[in-house]
Amino acid sequence: MFRWKKLGKVFDPKDLTTPTWMHEFAQSPSVLIADTYVRVYFCSRPAPGPDGQYLSYISYIDLDRGNLQRVLRVCEEPVLPLGNYGTFDEFGTYPVSVIRNGDEIRAYYAGWTRCESVPFNAAIGLAVSRDGGETFQRLGEGPVLPYSPDEPFLLGSPRIRNFNGRWQLWYVAGKEWRMTDGKPEPVYKIRMATSDNGIDWVKLGQDLIADKLGEHECQACPDVIFREGQYHMFFSYRDIRNYKGSEGGYRIGYAVSADMVNWQRNDDLVDINLSETGWDSEMVNYPHVFELDGATYMLYQGNGMGRAGFGLAVLESKSV
Repeated sequence: MFRWKKLGKVFDPKDLTTPTWMHEFAQSPSVLIADTYVRVYFCSRPAPGPDGQYLSYISYIDLDRGNLQRVLRVCEEPVLPLGNYGTFDEFGTYPVSVIRNGDEIRAYYAGWTRCESVPFNAAIGLAVSRDGGETFQRLGEGPVLPYSPDEPFLLGSPRIRNFNGRWQLWYVAGKEWRMTDGKPEPVYKIRMATSDNGIDWVKLGQDLIADKLGEHECQACPDVIFREGQYHMFFSYRDIRNYKGSEGGYRIGYAVSADMVNWQRNDDLVDINLSETGWDSEMVNYPHVFELDGATYMLYQGNGMGRAGFGLAVLESKSV
């Protein structure tokens, strides 16, 4: 049992008292650890345009390494502009996952396009920073993990890791669009790709996690850590209906594997539930797990799929 103690909300742009381009949402937190601070990259949105549509950009805050609930700095502008007309990331960059690679920092992200028959489509892109993570430049105008015959649409929720010198990218692939309560809703499952260089990917080509809610279950943001000889995955899952509130909203699931290919799901082994009231009383989702100074932490987003910001939990105990 992974028992997590909630430490509270860390950041919500709506709580800022100084002028900012961020209107609302703090989604998909992912950390880089420095000597005196922990930088958290996430995705946020300016106010919607005249058409009511949002754009999503990558941002960051710096937290005090000695007190992860103290914000030292809020970045003043997005670290990566959106793509050009017609590109895969013209309308949004979300979610994001960052990792160091020598002197550079890589950001793997889902780029969003708008569609006519369905609301959106997405593929996974790569941007690189060579100035310590202040700004990023995309590798090219196309994605590094695009659609393919067996994954024809909606690739997203990237989480990047490097185990034993080999790159591992967990992501979700759309299975279908279902007409649900009069509108199209996507169904997506967790998958994995591997690479020698983090650019050229070989897809495993299979769903990794068994369904709990049935074939209409949506799974997202699979974050994997290695400890005690096994790989541990923390991920999000939700129903296809009523998922913007507590009834069908995202929860955090868990699976374990010895080889990163064959996973045993047991959500009962992760203990981080909804709060009775407040910013994470309707959903907990999009976990990112990291170790710092002898402790294990989880950043996660709350109500409204991050509309209420993200918070922090610490691993109290792990028992079998």
